[in-house]
Amino acid sequence: MGQIHSMTAFARESTSTPLGTLTVELRSVNHRYLDTSFRLPDTLRSLEPGLREQVADTVSRGKLECQLRLQTDGEQSAGLQVDAERLEAVLQAAEQVRQALPDARPLDPLAVLQFPGVCRAPQADEEAIQASASALFACALESLAANRAREGRKLALFIRERLELLSRETQAVREKMPELKRHQQERLLARLAELQQTPDSERLEQELVYLAHKADVDEELDRLESHMEEVRRTLDRGGPCGRRLDFLMQELNREANTLSSKSTASSSTHSAVEMKVLIEQMREQIQNVE
Repeated sequence: MGQIHSMTAFARESTSTPLGTLTVELRSVNHRYLDTSFRLPDTLRSLEPGLREQVADTVSRGKLECQLRLQTDGEQSAGLQVDAERLEAVLQAAEQVRQALPDARPLDPLAVLQFPGVCRAPQADEEAIQASASALFACALESLAANRAREGRKLALFIRERLELLSRETQAVREKMPELKRHQQERLLARLAELQQTPDSERLEQELVYLAHKADVDEELDRLESHMEEVRRTLDRGGPCGRRLDFLMQELNREANTLSSKSTASSSTHSAVEMKVLIEQMREQIQNVE
């Protein structure tokens, strides 16, 4: 059995890098097409085209907001690195000066650290940071897909439950139709008896045929059942099927409206109303199906 996906989901992943903590947040909602927006720090801006390709390979439809944040870690950014070779050169030069000026003050370590090139802040490997960001984004995207699948299973269950209720209403109307037709005939004959008229048998037969045709909803019921079966097949196939399901809801609603207009008894009218309520409930949820 196939799997449908919801367009509404969220995912968040974090990892530690030499520059600090990198966080990826992905948030998706329903949308007619695939619409992806990015918020990236300047150090990761060049990754956007590749990240867009990752999204397109995973998501077919939905509005997806992608945010990458790089939070500087105080301890990491505060660390200093001493260039041993540069320090040795400075110390040798200082020793030469000390020998020439034996009365000079002792060498100040802080002054040595401030000498150009002796001490520097650690430089992060930009390529490594970008590789970490790309891998973390892929992990977040995988989590988002799993969340969309989990929500999709809930949507499929909801739709199948409403289909079952709709099928019961359809069957209830079908079972009532012979009785409703007989009731119509009896009402017509009773009305004629009240008027104390004896109609022409041919005219009476034509009138009965007209009433029967006017109240006949077999075709509408058949189409309702056919559309419901197609909804089930679509859910079974899975994949991106939101647009198809939405179209089928329109077809179901059209038949329910026709059935309602033909209803001649309160029981069938009630069933038609229940059908439209169930169809609308499914349609609202299907707006979230990819």
